[in-house]
Amino acid sequence: MSTKKIAVLIGSLRKESFNRKLAKVLTELAPPSLQLDIVEINSLPFYNEDLDTANPPAPWQEFRQKVAAYDGLLFLTPEYNRSVPAVLKNALDVGSRPYGQNVWNAKPAAVISLTLGALGGFGANHHLRQSLTCLNVPVMQQPEVYIGNAPALFDDQGNLTNADTREFLNTIMQAFSTWVDKLSA
Repeated sequence: MSTKKIAVLIGSLRKESFNRKLAKVLTELAPPSLQLDIVEINSLPFYNEDLDTANPPAPWQEFRQKVAAYDGLLFLTPEYNRSVPAVLKNALDVGSRPYGQNVWNAKPAAVISLTLGALGGFGANHHLRQSLTCLNVPVMQQPEVYIGNAPALFDDQGNLTNADTREFLNTIMQAFSTWVDKLSA
């Protein structure tokens, strides 16, 4: 079994984002079959078809090339107004254009939502899944991952302190590894 490269996209730009802290934890918990790399989306200009010419903005070109090289995708998102943050939706738009050159196409993925509130980002999680369906991204359906009450899960250094959550995340990473292998076969 070869190691699969997984692009991790974080929907929060905040330096001390709980989703960024979670990404670091997941990188540590990933089985040897997965290599997780955070792909930054904070420098992507908003998508504008007028700019998508033979010479699109350099950040778009770099982002598209980078994502195209990965075997799978892991999306981590907070919830803003029952949806995904604009920066994450913009990344989807940049990567799906121009028409016929969708870098997301057929890459196995998982969606994890982590929020301050009790609902764990249910709305954002499902809104993101809806967009990914349109982009032909096969998203792992089970187990679903909605994690609430984020401040209680991490210490001041960003370490995950909740043993039950760590165990759950181990289960998620094993399931995701199986999902990626199944779709890569």
